[in-house]
Amino acid sequence: MSKNHKTSNANLNRISASEFKKSEKFNTIIVLDGVRSLHNVGSVFRTADAFLIEAIYLCGLTGTPPNKEIEKTALGATNSVEWVYFKKTEDAIISLKNKGYKIYAVEQAEQKTWLNNVNYNNENIALVFGNEVYGVEQPIINMCNEVIEIPQLGTKHSLNISVSVGVVLWQLLGKKINVE
Repeated sequence: MSKNHKTSNANLNRISASEFKKSEKFNTIIVLDGVRSLHNVGSVFRTADAFLIEAIYLCGLTGTPPNKEIEKTALGATNSVEWVYFKKTEDAIISLKNKGYKIYAVEQAEQKTWLNNVNYNNENIALVFGNEVYGVEQPIINMCNEVIEIPQLGTKHSLNISVSVGVVLWQLLGKKINVE
């Protein structure tokens, strides 16, 4: 029986933060609408780094770097991923629309598109994720082009925001990642 050995850190072909900044990114911006947990914010930075996301828009009460609680889970991704702070999420959405982005709220809603039915064709998109308790606020949903819902089968019908970000990015971008 052959043994499968873990890849060492030295063999992971990691790029530096400066190389990341020069890399071609997916035309995707993550918008965090009032995310309370600094650990969730840090985890979203780390996931955004893993998927070569263009930027993160931090809105409202969402914490911003530099912050040691964010760094605990970001593990340095705040140095590679671009981010912008907006006092009001509405201002972030208006800015994105003015730049030609299609805006998706990731939420449970009556008029939604199931995540597995979203067809991403490399257009400029922004994905809005909401507060851990209240989700994406209704006025923000009203400003979005569409709502994406992650199919869930259990009793909770609730995923941690950082998990939701990973699930959505993998579904939308995973097939476009070239690995050898």
